[in-house]
Amino acid sequence: MYVALFLLSGTVLLTIAAVVASGGSRSTQVAPGGDTGRPTTAVQAQGRVEQLEQELARAHDTQSKEILIGSAIALGVMTVVSVGLGWFVAGRVLRPLRMVTAATRRITAESLHERLAIDGPRDEVKDLADTIDGLLGRLEGSFDAQRLFVANASHELRTPLTTMRASLDVALAKPGPVPDSTATLASRMRTELDQVDRLLESFLVLARTQHGEFTDTGRLRLGEVVRAALTARAEDIAAKGLTVSDEGIGGSAGVWGSRTLLRRLADNVIDNAIAHNEPGGWIGVEVRDEGDDGSAVSLVVESSGPVLDQRRVADLARPFRRLGADRTGTGRGSGLGLSIVAAITEAHRGALSLHARADGGLRVTVTIPRTDDEAAEAPGSPHGTGMEVAR
Repeated sequence: MYVALFLLSGTVLLTIAAVVASGGSRSTQVAPGGDTGRPTTAVQAQGRVEQLEQELARAHDTQSKEILIGSAIALGVMTVVSVGLGWFVAGRVLRPLRMVTAATRRITAESLHERLAIDGPRDEVKDLADTIDGLLGRLEGSFDAQRLFVANASHELRTPLTTMRASLDVALAKPGPVPDSTATLASRMRTELDQVDRLLESFLVLARTQHGEFTDTGRLRLGEVVRAALTARAEDIAAKGLTVSDEGIGGSAGVWGSRTLLRRLADNVIDNAIAHNEPGGWIGVEVRDEGDDGSAVSLVVESSGPVLDQRRVADLARPFRRLGADRTGTGRGSGLGLSIVAAITEAHRGALSLHARADGGLRVTVTIPRTDDEAAEAPGSPHGTGMEVAR
């Protein structure tokens, strides 16, 4: 933009110079001066005057052309120089904005404690940086308050749940026969209390995972974790008559991260494949290396089930989102399973992919970067310290 304006102004200036030079040559009629010799006749004198005027006009035209050519060359040279100067000056002026942009991109929900802290004179860029710092401060306070509320509420609500469960046990343990209606009601209440307890536990895990602070880190084989999750749910799998294909589970694919959270990730993915499957269906599980250099490990869990809308499948990674007739919330599940999987995957700098199968069911792919260096920093933890997530 700067070069275009410079070129336009230079062209206008050159045009004005050409117009002035052209007008001067047309209006200049200067009589020759000096001793030109004394003409013998009036006709000779008039011819001599016309000849000198023509030579003067040609000299003026030549001089004007030389000036215009020189001006055009100077304009071209200055255009090139202006490109360099404009690039340099614009870069110096926009450097603070690039710093603000780069710093803002680095700040995520897990690093809201960082600030731009731009130094310099009190100008528009400094005001913009201070405004962004203020916004980050308000966001950090809001996120901390939300996480603290969820964590505290989850802890505090467990006390009355424990009291209610103990009261049921005491009522059923009293001497004498217990009416069938009372036993049925107690069993139903215990089931609902267990569901609420699982929901509170999911809230707590989700809040702490989003906070990105955990210390129980180490290297573990993802295939062994998934196989353990399948073994622990053998009764649920048999109850639905599901067929499990686990030949693709590798034993050497290892990742570095939170042991508790990665186990919870595998549990939730398997639970989702079981709970939202159809009786007599199937589950396919695979753990494989990704990339030519094996820089990542993927967990792929496919399951049969009802046909889902791919446009809405991504919502399953958000809390309390369910799809289809089997995802209405009337059965097993709290709607937090895949949202916890998404939070754990993000905390480990991985990627979650949800894909609706054409013939029904869901394919869940979790890809986590492989890190074999045990001295590596805990994923998702900017300070390397924090709370251990309770299972």
